[in-house]
Amino acid sequence: MYGPADSMDSHPSGGNYQRPVEEGGGQTSTYPFEIWNYRYLEGIGQNIDIEFVDPCMCGDYHMTMDRGEKDALLHVPGAGLTTYEAMGMASKANRLASGGIESLGAGPFTSGNQVKQFDRLQTFAALNKPPAVKFKDLEDVVVSHKLIYNLLPFDVITDFVKVTSDTALVPITVQVKNRDLTFTEKQGVQTAVVNIFGRLTTLTGRIAQTFEDTVTVQTPSELLPKEQEKPSIYWKALPLRSGRYRLDVVLKDLNGDRIGHWSRGIMVPEFSDDRLAVSSLILADHMEKVPTKNVGTGSFVIGDTRVRPRVPEAGKQISFKRDQRVNFWMQVYNLGIDQQTHKPSATVEYEITNLASHKAIVHTVESTQQMGNVGDQLTLARTLPLAAVEPGQYQVTIKVDDKVSKQSITPTATFMVE
Repeated sequence: MYGPADSMDSHPSGGNYQRPVEEGGGQTSTYPFEIWNYRYLEGIGQNIDIEFVDPCMCGDYHMTMDRGEKDALLHVPGAGLTTYEAMGMASKANRLASGGIESLGAGPFTSGNQVKQFDRLQTFAALNKPPAVKFKDLEDVVVSHKLIYNLLPFDVITDFVKVTSDTALVPITVQVKNRDLTFTEKQGVQTAVVNIFGRLTTLTGRIAQTFEDTVTVQTPSELLPKEQEKPSIYWKALPLRSGRYRLDVVLKDLNGDRIGHWSRGIMVPEFSDDRLAVSSLILADHMEKVPTKNVGTGSFVIGDTRVRPRVPEAGKQISFKRDQRVNFWMQVYNLGIDQQTHKPSATVEYEITNLASHKAIVHTVESTQQMGNVGDQLTLARTLPLAAVEPGQYQVTIKVDDKVSKQSITPTATFMVE
Protein backbone atom coordinates (compact mmCIF):
# COMPACT_ATOMS: atom_id res chain seq x y z
CA MET A 1 0.00 0.00 0.00
CA TYR A 2 2.80 2.42 0.85
CA GLY A 3 5.53 1.07 -1.41
CA PRO A 4 8.87 -0.41 -0.33
CA ALA A 5 10.05 0.49 3.16
CA ASP A 6 12.99 2.86 3.52
CA SER A 7 14.69 0.25 5.70
CA MET A 8 13.84 -3.25 6.92
CA ASP A 9 15.00 -5.30 9.91
CA SER A 10 14.28 -8.93 9.01
CA HIS A 11 14.55 -12.00 11.27
CA PRO A 12 13.16 -14.81 9.04
CA SER A 13 14.18 -17.58 11.46
CA GLY A 14 13.63 -15.77 14.75
CA GLY A 15 16.05 -17.08 17.39
CA ASN A 16 18.23 -15.14 19.83
CA TYR A 17 17.27 -11.50 20.17
CA GLN A 18 18.78 -8.66 22.16
CA ARG A 19 15.86 -6.44 23.10
CA PRO A 20 16.31 -2.69 22.63
CA VAL A 21 16.11 -0.75 25.90
CA GLU A 22 12.70 0.70 25.00
CA GLU A 23 11.35 -2.89 24.97
CA GLY A 24 12.93 -3.70 28.35
CA GLY A 25 16.40 -4.87 27.36
CA GLY A 26 17.72 -8.35 28.11
CA GLN A 27 17.92 -11.38 25.82
CA THR A 28 15.16 -13.67 24.60
CA SER A 29 14.23 -15.93 21.70
CA THR A 30 11.71 -14.79 19.10
CA TYR A 31 9.37 -16.02 16.43
CA PRO A 32 10.17 -14.86 12.87
CA PHE A 33 9.47 -11.13 12.53
CA GLU A 34 10.19 -8.08 10.41
CA ILE A 35 10.19 -4.36 11.16
CA TRP A 36 9.59 -1.98 8.25
CA ASN A 37 10.60 1.64 8.74
CA TYR A 38 9.23 4.54 6.70
CA ARG A 39 10.84 7.94 7.14
CA TYR A 40 7.53 9.63 6.31
CA LEU A 41 4.00 8.48 5.46
CA GLU A 42 1.53 11.15 4.41
CA GLY A 43 -1.33 11.45 6.87
CA ILE A 44 0.37 9.13 9.39
CA GLY A 45 3.62 10.71 10.49
CA GLN A 46 7.41 10.52 10.51
CA ASN A 47 9.71 7.61 11.36
CA ILE A 48 6.93 4.99 11.30
CA ASP A 49 7.84 1.42 12.32
CA ILE A 50 5.50 -1.36 11.18
CA GLU A 51 6.11 -4.71 12.85
CA PHE A 52 5.06 -8.07 11.39
CA VAL A 53 5.28 -11.35 13.32
CA ASP A 54 4.83 -15.03 12.39
CA PRO A 55 3.91 -16.74 15.71
CA CYS A 56 2.99 -20.06 14.05
CA MET A 57 6.39 -20.17 12.23
CA CYS A 58 4.49 -21.12 9.08
CA GLY A 59 5.08 -18.02 6.94
CA ASP A 60 1.83 -16.36 8.05
CA TYR A 61 3.02 -12.87 9.00
CA HIS A 62 0.57 -10.29 10.32
CA MET A 63 0.91 -6.69 11.41
CA THR A 64 0.91 -6.27 15.18
CA MET A 65 0.56 -3.47 17.71
CA ASP A 66 2.23 -5.55 20.44
CA ARG A 67 6.04 -5.56 20.19
CA GLY A 68 6.04 -8.34 22.78
CA GLU A 69 4.12 -10.73 20.53
CA LYS A 70 7.34 -11.85 18.82
CA ASP A 71 8.75 -13.07 22.18
CA ALA A 72 8.70 -16.88 21.95
CA LEU A 73 9.54 -17.16 25.68
CA LEU A 74 6.76 -14.85 26.85
CA HIS A 75 4.85 -17.66 28.62
CA VAL A 76 7.93 -19.56 29.85
CA PRO A 77 8.61 -18.78 33.55
CA GLY A 78 12.09 -17.54 34.29
CA ALA A 79 13.19 -17.39 30.65
CA GLY A 80 13.77 -14.45 28.30
CA LEU A 81 13.87 -11.92 31.15
CA THR A 82 14.17 -8.17 30.71
CA THR A 83 16.94 -6.19 32.43
CA TYR A 84 14.80 -5.33 35.47
CA GLU A 85 13.34 -8.86 35.70
CA ALA A 86 16.83 -10.37 35.71
CA MET A 87 17.82 -7.96 38.53
CA GLY A 88 14.75 -8.88 40.60
CA MET A 89 13.31 -5.37 40.24
CA ALA A 90 10.23 -6.53 38.29
CA SER A 91 8.11 -9.65 37.88
CA LYS A 92 7.59 -11.32 34.51
CA ALA A 93 3.97 -12.03 35.50
CA ASN A 94 3.25 -8.31 35.34
CA ARG A 95 3.67 -8.35 31.55
CA LEU A 96 0.36 -10.17 31.07
CA ALA A 97 -1.40 -8.57 34.05
CA SER A 98 -0.79 -4.97 33.00
CA GLY A 99 -3.91 -4.84 30.82
CA GLY A 100 -2.21 -2.78 28.11
CA ILE A 101 -2.00 -3.52 24.40
CA GLU A 102 1.68 -4.51 24.69
CA SER A 103 3.18 -7.38 26.68
CA LEU A 104 6.55 -5.72 27.20
CA GLY A 105 8.43 -6.13 30.46
CA ALA A 106 9.77 -3.37 32.68
CA GLY A 107 13.17 -1.86 31.95
CA PRO A 108 15.21 1.32 32.41
CA PHE A 109 13.46 3.14 29.54
CA THR A 110 9.95 1.64 29.49
CA SER A 111 8.17 3.92 31.97
CA GLY A 112 6.50 5.89 29.18
CA ASN A 113 5.23 2.88 27.22
CA GLN A 114 1.79 2.92 28.88
CA VAL A 115 1.22 6.53 27.82
CA LYS A 116 2.51 5.87 24.30
CA GLN A 117 0.02 3.05 23.76
CA PHE A 118 -2.60 5.55 22.64
CA ASP A 119 -0.16 6.78 20.00
CA ARG A 120 0.39 3.19 18.84
CA LEU A 121 -3.37 2.64 18.60
CA GLN A 122 -3.77 5.80 16.54
CA THR A 123 -0.93 4.82 14.19
CA PHE A 124 -2.26 1.27 13.83
CA ALA A 125 -5.72 2.60 12.95
CA ALA A 126 -4.24 5.05 10.42
CA LEU A 127 -2.21 2.29 8.74
CA ASN A 128 -5.35 0.19 8.29
CA LYS A 129 -7.35 2.99 6.69
CA PRO A 130 -7.60 2.97 2.90
CA PRO A 131 -5.46 5.65 1.25
CA ALA A 132 -7.25 8.95 0.71
CA VAL A 133 -8.61 9.32 -2.81
CA LYS A 134 -6.70 11.97 -4.77
CA PHE A 135 -8.95 12.18 -7.81
CA LYS A 136 -12.25 13.09 -6.13
CA ASP A 137 -13.83 14.22 -9.42
CA LEU A 138 -13.18 10.79 -10.97
CA GLU A 139 -14.42 8.97 -7.88
CA ASP A 140 -17.63 10.99 -8.11
CA VAL A 141 -18.30 9.53 -11.57
CA VAL A 142 -18.23 6.01 -10.05
CA VAL A 143 -20.05 6.79 -6.79
CA SER A 144 -22.89 8.86 -8.25
CA HIS A 145 -23.43 6.62 -11.32
CA LYS A 146 -24.16 9.80 -13.23
CA LEU A 147 -24.32 9.67 -16.99
CA ILE A 148 -21.44 11.32 -18.82
CA TYR A 149 -20.58 11.71 -22.44
CA ASN A 150 -17.73 9.28 -23.09
CA LEU A 151 -15.46 11.92 -24.60
CA LEU A 152 -12.27 9.93 -23.96
CA PRO A 153 -12.57 6.38 -25.37
CA PHE A 154 -10.31 3.64 -24.02
CA ASP A 155 -10.25 -0.14 -23.68
CA VAL A 156 -9.79 -2.44 -20.67
CA ILE A 157 -9.06 -6.16 -20.31
CA THR A 158 -8.71 -8.28 -17.16
CA ASP A 159 -6.82 -11.53 -16.61
CA PHE A 160 -6.68 -13.99 -13.71
CA VAL A 161 -3.67 -15.73 -12.17
CA LYS A 162 -3.80 -18.03 -9.14
CA VAL A 163 -2.40 -16.89 -5.81
CA THR A 164 -4.21 -19.34 -3.48
CA SER A 165 -7.25 -21.60 -3.89
CA ASP A 166 -9.62 -18.69 -3.18
CA THR A 167 -7.49 -15.69 -4.18
CA ALA A 168 -6.39 -14.56 -7.63
CA LEU A 169 -4.09 -11.87 -8.94
CA VAL A 170 -6.15 -9.77 -11.34
CA PRO A 171 -4.01 -7.81 -13.83
CA ILE A 172 -6.02 -4.90 -15.27
CA THR A 173 -4.72 -3.48 -18.55
CA VAL A 174 -5.96 -0.08 -19.75
CA GLN A 175 -5.20 1.18 -23.25
CA VAL A 176 -5.90 4.62 -24.70
CA LYS A 177 -4.91 5.86 -28.16
CA ASN A 178 -2.47 8.73 -28.10
CA ARG A 179 -4.39 10.46 -30.88
CA ASP A 180 -7.32 10.80 -28.47
CA LEU A 181 -5.14 12.68 -25.95
CA THR A 182 -4.43 16.42 -25.88
CA PHE A 183 -0.75 17.27 -26.12
CA THR A 184 0.68 20.64 -25.06
CA GLU A 185 4.07 21.94 -26.18
CA LYS A 186 6.74 23.34 -23.87
CA GLN A 187 10.36 23.90 -24.87
CA GLY A 188 10.10 21.58 -27.83
CA VAL A 189 8.49 18.71 -25.89
CA GLN A 190 4.87 17.61 -26.34
CA THR A 191 3.20 16.31 -23.18
CA ALA A 192 -0.14 14.61 -22.46
CA VAL A 193 -1.29 13.81 -18.91
CA VAL A 194 -4.01 11.32 -17.94
CA ASN A 195 -5.41 10.66 -14.46
CA ILE A 196 -6.66 7.09 -13.91
CA PHE A 197 -9.11 6.03 -11.21
CA GLY A 198 -10.32 2.46 -10.76
CA ARG A 199 -12.56 0.74 -8.24
CA LEU A 200 -13.75 -2.83 -7.71
CA THR A 201 -16.95 -3.36 -5.71
CA THR A 202 -18.83 -6.47 -4.66
CA LEU A 203 -22.49 -7.16 -5.45
CA THR A 204 -23.40 -5.68 -2.06
CA GLY A 205 -21.55 -2.45 -2.86
CA ARG A 206 -18.55 -3.09 -0.60
CA ILE A 207 -15.35 -1.55 -1.96
CA ALA A 208 -12.85 -4.37 -2.52
CA GLN A 209 -10.00 -2.42 -4.17
CA THR A 210 -9.31 1.12 -5.34
CA PHE A 211 -6.40 2.32 -7.45
CA GLU A 212 -5.41 5.63 -8.98
CA ASP A 213 -2.43 6.86 -10.89
CA THR A 214 -1.19 9.51 -13.30
CA VAL A 215 0.24 8.59 -16.70
CA THR A 216 2.39 11.08 -18.59
CA VAL A 217 3.24 10.74 -22.30
CA GLN A 218 6.11 12.87 -23.60
CA THR A 219 7.69 13.14 -27.04
CA PRO A 220 9.75 15.68 -29.00
CA SER A 221 7.51 17.97 -31.06
CA GLU A 222 8.93 16.70 -34.39
CA LEU A 223 8.00 13.10 -33.45
CA LEU A 224 4.44 13.87 -32.31
CA PRO A 225 2.69 12.58 -35.50
CA LYS A 226 4.47 9.25 -35.11
CA GLU A 227 3.74 9.07 -31.38
CA GLN A 228 0.03 9.72 -31.98
CA GLU A 229 -0.18 6.52 -33.99
CA LYS A 230 0.73 4.51 -30.89
CA PRO A 231 -1.36 3.58 -27.83
CA SER A 232 -0.48 4.23 -24.20
CA ILE A 233 -0.89 1.24 -21.91
CA TYR A 234 -1.36 1.20 -18.13
CA TRP A 235 -1.23 -1.98 -16.01
CA LYS A 236 -2.31 -2.66 -12.44
CA ALA A 237 -2.40 -6.07 -10.71
CA LEU A 238 -4.69 -6.48 -7.70
CA PRO A 239 -5.30 -9.49 -5.39
CA LEU A 240 -8.99 -10.43 -5.11
CA ARG A 241 -10.93 -13.27 -3.55
CA SER A 242 -13.01 -15.39 -5.90
CA GLY A 243 -16.45 -14.00 -6.67
CA ARG A 244 -18.29 -11.47 -8.80
CA TYR A 245 -17.25 -7.81 -8.88
CA ARG A 246 -18.03 -4.63 -10.73
CA LEU A 247 -14.98 -2.89 -12.19
CA ASP A 248 -15.19 0.85 -12.88
CA VAL A 249 -12.34 2.69 -14.59
CA VAL A 250 -12.40 6.45 -15.20
CA LEU A 251 -9.82 8.36 -17.25
CA LYS A 252 -9.40 12.13 -17.45
CA ASP A 253 -7.33 13.92 -20.09
CA LEU A 254 -6.04 16.85 -18.03
CA ASN A 255 -4.99 19.03 -20.96
CA GLY A 256 -8.25 18.53 -22.86
CA ASP A 257 -10.48 18.26 -19.75
CA ARG A 258 -12.23 15.20 -21.19
CA ILE A 259 -13.43 12.18 -19.21
CA GLY A 260 -14.11 8.58 -20.18
CA HIS A 261 -15.84 5.89 -18.08
CA TRP A 262 -15.68 2.08 -18.48
CA SER A 263 -17.78 -0.26 -16.32
CA ARG A 264 -18.17 -4.05 -16.49
CA GLY A 265 -18.88 -7.04 -14.28
CA ILE A 266 -16.03 -9.52 -13.81
CA MET A 267 -15.98 -12.99 -12.30
CA VAL A 268 -12.83 -13.92 -10.37
CA PRO A 269 -12.51 -17.73 -10.61
CA GLU A 270 -11.89 -20.13 -7.75
CA PHE A 271 -8.83 -22.35 -8.18
CA SER A 272 -9.78 -25.43 -6.18
CA ASP A 273 -6.79 -27.48 -5.05
CA ASP A 274 -8.36 -30.77 -6.18
CA ARG A 275 -9.16 -29.73 -9.76
CA LEU A 276 -6.90 -29.14 -12.77
CA ALA A 277 -7.08 -25.44 -13.58
CA VAL A 278 -5.38 -22.77 -15.68
CA SER A 279 -4.86 -19.04 -15.54
CA SER A 280 -6.05 -16.75 -18.30
CA LEU A 281 -4.48 -17.55 -21.66
CA ILE A 282 -2.76 -14.22 -22.34
CA LEU A 283 -1.92 -13.15 -25.90
CA ALA A 284 0.93 -10.70 -25.52
CA ASP A 285 2.82 -8.42 -27.89
CA HIS A 286 5.86 -8.42 -25.58
CA MET A 287 7.21 -11.20 -23.35
CA GLU A 288 10.61 -11.59 -21.69
CA LYS A 289 12.25 -12.94 -18.55
CA VAL A 290 13.11 -10.34 -15.92
CA PRO A 291 16.26 -10.19 -13.74
CA THR A 292 16.04 -12.02 -10.41
CA LYS A 293 15.87 -8.75 -8.45
CA ASN A 294 12.76 -7.72 -10.42
CA VAL A 295 10.77 -10.95 -9.99
CA GLY A 296 7.19 -10.12 -9.06
CA THR A 297 7.66 -6.34 -9.28
CA GLY A 298 7.02 -3.71 -11.95
CA SER A 299 4.47 -3.21 -14.69
CA PHE A 300 3.40 -6.29 -16.67
CA VAL A 301 5.52 -8.61 -14.46
CA ILE A 302 3.89 -11.89 -13.45
CA GLY A 303 6.33 -14.09 -11.53
CA ASP A 304 9.64 -14.04 -13.43
CA THR A 305 8.21 -12.89 -16.79
CA ARG A 306 7.19 -9.52 -18.19
CA VAL A 307 3.97 -10.16 -20.14
CA ARG A 308 2.33 -7.19 -21.87
CA PRO A 309 -1.15 -8.21 -23.06
CA ARG A 310 -2.38 -7.08 -26.46
CA VAL A 311 -5.58 -5.09 -25.80
CA PRO A 312 -8.32 -5.32 -28.48
CA GLU A 313 -10.37 -2.29 -29.45
CA ALA A 314 -14.02 -2.30 -28.41
CA GLY A 315 -16.01 -4.73 -30.52
CA LYS A 316 -12.89 -6.09 -32.25
CA GLN A 317 -10.58 -9.05 -31.83
CA ILE A 318 -6.96 -9.02 -30.72
CA SER A 319 -4.88 -8.34 -33.83
CA PHE A 320 -1.22 -8.55 -34.82
CA LYS A 321 0.69 -7.51 -37.94
CA ARG A 322 2.84 -9.91 -39.93
CA ASP A 323 6.05 -8.16 -38.91
CA GLN A 324 5.25 -8.88 -35.24
CA ARG A 325 5.27 -11.88 -32.93
CA VAL A 326 2.36 -13.29 -30.98
CA ASN A 327 3.28 -14.55 -27.50
CA PHE A 328 1.22 -17.05 -25.51
CA TRP A 329 1.45 -17.14 -21.71
CA MET A 330 -0.50 -19.37 -19.33
CA GLN A 331 -0.08 -21.18 -16.01
CA VAL A 332 -1.37 -24.66 -15.20
CA TYR A 333 -2.31 -25.54 -11.61
CA ASN A 334 -2.86 -28.71 -9.57
CA LEU A 335 -1.12 -31.25 -11.76
CA GLY A 336 -1.22 -34.69 -10.20
CA ILE A 337 2.02 -36.03 -8.71
CA ASP A 338 2.94 -39.65 -9.39
CA GLN A 339 3.49 -41.47 -6.07
CA GLN A 340 6.42 -43.47 -7.41
CA THR A 341 8.39 -40.83 -9.31
CA HIS A 342 7.16 -37.87 -7.21
CA LYS A 343 6.79 -35.95 -10.46
CA PRO A 344 3.83 -34.91 -12.63
CA SER A 345 3.04 -36.79 -15.81
CA ALA A 346 1.18 -34.67 -18.34
CA THR A 347 1.23 -33.66 -21.99
CA VAL A 348 0.71 -30.19 -23.42
CA GLU A 349 -0.63 -29.97 -26.98
CA TYR A 350 -0.44 -26.68 -28.89
CA GLU A 351 -2.55 -26.11 -32.00
CA ILE A 352 -3.06 -22.92 -34.01
CA THR A 353 -5.81 -23.19 -36.62
CA ASN A 354 -6.85 -20.94 -39.49
CA LEU A 355 -10.57 -20.53 -38.84
CA ALA A 356 -11.36 -19.90 -42.52
CA SER A 357 -9.66 -23.02 -43.90
CA HIS A 358 -9.80 -25.07 -40.67
CA LYS A 359 -6.19 -26.05 -41.27
CA ALA A 360 -3.65 -26.22 -38.46
CA ILE A 361 -0.53 -24.11 -39.07
CA VAL A 362 1.07 -25.24 -35.80
CA HIS A 363 0.67 -28.53 -33.99
CA THR A 364 3.17 -29.64 -31.35
CA VAL A 365 3.03 -31.88 -28.30
CA GLU A 366 5.42 -31.92 -25.34
CA SER A 367 5.44 -33.73 -22.02
CA THR A 368 6.37 -32.69 -18.51
CA GLN A 369 9.29 -35.14 -18.71
CA GLN A 370 10.77 -32.96 -21.48
CA MET A 371 10.32 -29.77 -19.45
CA GLY A 372 12.81 -30.61 -16.74
CA ASN A 373 12.14 -29.99 -13.06
CA VAL A 374 8.43 -29.10 -12.81
CA GLY A 375 5.99 -29.56 -9.94
CA ASP A 376 2.22 -29.35 -9.61
CA GLN A 377 2.32 -25.87 -11.19
CA LEU A 378 3.55 -25.23 -14.71
CA THR A 379 4.16 -21.98 -16.62
CA LEU A 380 3.81 -22.11 -20.41
CA ALA A 381 5.38 -19.34 -22.50
CA ARG A 382 5.67 -19.65 -26.29
CA THR A 383 6.36 -17.24 -29.16
CA LEU A 384 5.21 -17.45 -32.79
CA PRO A 385 6.71 -15.17 -35.50
CA LEU A 386 3.99 -14.13 -37.93
CA ALA A 387 6.09 -13.33 -41.01
CA ALA A 388 5.11 -16.60 -42.73
CA VAL A 389 1.49 -16.60 -41.49
CA GLU A 390 -1.20 -15.59 -43.96
CA PRO A 391 -3.60 -12.79 -42.97
CA GLY A 392 -6.80 -14.05 -41.39
CA GLN A 393 -8.46 -15.19 -38.18
CA TYR A 394 -6.77 -17.83 -36.04
CA GLN A 395 -7.52 -19.83 -32.92
CA VAL A 396 -4.90 -21.08 -30.49
CA THR A 397 -5.80 -24.16 -28.46
CA ILE A 398 -3.66 -25.47 -25.60
CA LYS A 399 -4.77 -28.87 -24.33
CA VAL A 400 -3.32 -30.05 -21.03
CA ASP A 401 -3.83 -33.77 -20.36
CA ASP A 402 -2.90 -34.89 -16.83
CA LYS A 403 -2.09 -38.61 -16.88
CA VAL A 404 -2.00 -38.88 -13.07
CA SER A 405 -5.32 -37.29 -12.10
CA LYS A 406 -6.99 -38.29 -15.40
CA GLN A 407 -8.14 -34.71 -15.95
CA SER A 408 -7.76 -32.47 -18.98
CA ILE A 409 -8.43 -28.84 -19.76
CA THR A 410 -8.48 -27.03 -23.11
CA PRO A 411 -8.40 -23.20 -23.05
CA THR A 412 -8.63 -21.33 -26.36
CA ALA A 413 -8.17 -17.80 -27.65
CA THR A 414 -8.63 -16.15 -31.07
CA PHE A 415 -6.63 -13.43 -32.81
CA MET A 416 -6.33 -11.73 -36.18
CA VAL A 417 -3.27 -11.46 -38.38
CA GLU A 418 -3.32 -8.35 -40.56
